[in-house]
Amino acid sequence: MDKTIMKIQSDLDSIKKTDKDLEYWSARELMVILGYAEWRKFVGVTDKAKDACIKSGYACDDHFVPSANMVLTGSSAQRQIEDILLTRYACYLIAQNGDPRKPQIALSQTYFASQTRKQELLEQREYEDKRLETREKRN
Repeated sequence: MDKTIMKIQSDLDSIKKTDKDLEYWSARELMVILGYAEWRKFVGVTDKAKDACIKSGYACDDHFVPSANMVLTGSSAQRQIEDILLTRYACYLIAQNGDPRKPQIALSQTYFASQTRKQELLEQREYEDKRLETREKRN
């Protein structure tokens, strides 16, 4: 695997969280990895990704879960900021709807495309193994 794609994978793995066998990512953390400096610009990308999710027939709320974080302000006070908890599928859709002029977006698109292909090959192999197993049982 190319070193740059491995870097994106490493970056995504570094912000991945797990809870009871569920993996998810913070949109605020993903935003930085994908080269976005401002939340308001990144929200436009997440909105496009949500639209793609809905138009693909998936429940948006299953993949984009609203969340909030408490952060310290300059005066040592705390305030709440918006965040979104994302599934791997949501991260994929965000990468596909991001600005391809950003090198991080182009790399993440390549990463997710290669991961998708890898999954397809695994599923094909499982299918072939089951087919061969069934065939051996018949003989």
